[in-house]
Amino acid sequence: MHTQGHLRSLEELSAKGGGVIDADTAAGSDSWEVALLAAGAGPDAVERLDRGEGEAAFCAVRPPGHHATPARAMGFCLLNNLAVTAAVLAGRGERVAIVDWDNHHGNGTQDVFWSDGRVLYVSLHQWPFYPGTGALEERGTGEGEGWTVNLPLPAGATGDVALAALDQVVTPVVEAFAPTWLLVSAGFDAHRADPLTGLALSSGDFADLTRRVLEYAPPRHRVLFLEGGYDLEALAASAGACVAALVGRDHRPEPATSGGPGMDVVDAARHLLD
Repeated sequence: MHTQGHLRSLEELSAKGGGVIDADTAAGSDSWEVALLAAGAGPDAVERLDRGEGEAAFCAVRPPGHHATPARAMGFCLLNNLAVTAAVLAGRGERVAIVDWDNHHGNGTQDVFWSDGRVLYVSLHQWPFYPGTGALEERGTGEGEGWTVNLPLPAGATGDVALAALDQVVTPVVEAFAPTWLLVSAGFDAHRADPLTGLALSSGDFADLTRRVLEYAPPRHRVLFLEGGYDLEALAASAGACVAALVGRDHRPEPATSGGPGMDVVDAARHLLD
């Protein structure tokens, strides 16, 4: 999935003690080893689920992954952890639905599967915002045309908008795609307390989002990956609500949110898919 040149350059950079890759991405002497462990967590989780060791998996790994393209590290991401797992699953004949609710668009994941009809990529993200990709009209090409779905939400969007996006736009596409596995880029930087972002969700909203997307694939076919989140209390509360929902518990450190902007984006996306 990643080019040999990209893998070799990361390994060599770490062997030299690390260095700066771009304005917000760097590597240290142990980064190559850690990145390999993070990228291998998903395939390992899949093997464990195949053996019946659980009904779902949450990979609490660092570095995150969804900005890493096949040939480039960026946005704090060295290797694309989720995309590696999706490629493994697709390679064995699975149909993979990816839902990315990180505040930032997962440009790397979209790039990997842009023309791949075996993988559905869905992203709910703040717009306009880093990395500048994820417009409503970006829908894939070739065999992948229609299997990329972007919901570019305005700053201040709340949990009711995200749930409406799932119910009105994403769920019909998922039903048409008929996935056998669900992978989630579970970033929690869309929390209203996050210092780097502008969406306005709460930990209660992440409980609701998790419960909704679990309907997209059967038990033992669901893997979630930790992505962004830069307020530690909000990250802990949101991840806790998410993991609780994975095991059928309702843990809500905060109530769900509503009343923010963005319903017009949901309407536009629904009409685009008609």
